Amino acid sequence: MRPPPSVADTLRDGIPDRYLTPEDIAAIFKVPLETVYAWRKKRVGPPGFRIGKHVRYDPAEVLAYVAERKNADRAAA
Repeated sequence: MRPPPSVADTLRDGIPDRYLTPEDIAAIFKVPLETVYAWRKKRVGPPGFRIGKHVRYDPAEVLAYVAERKNADRAAA
């Protein structure tokens, strides 16, 4: 029996059908969890939202953020 794919692998093949956690974002972008929290504090990085005391990320907004960053990078080159 194979283990389930990681969130980072799933994002390439099809986004998970659930809201993402800060740990998921760290895994997807291969950055430390502290970086994800710093992005949120500075209001950079993918937009997140609070559900009570928990931060979550909409997978569609994460994909839109990635597309936006790619386009900005290409325009700057």
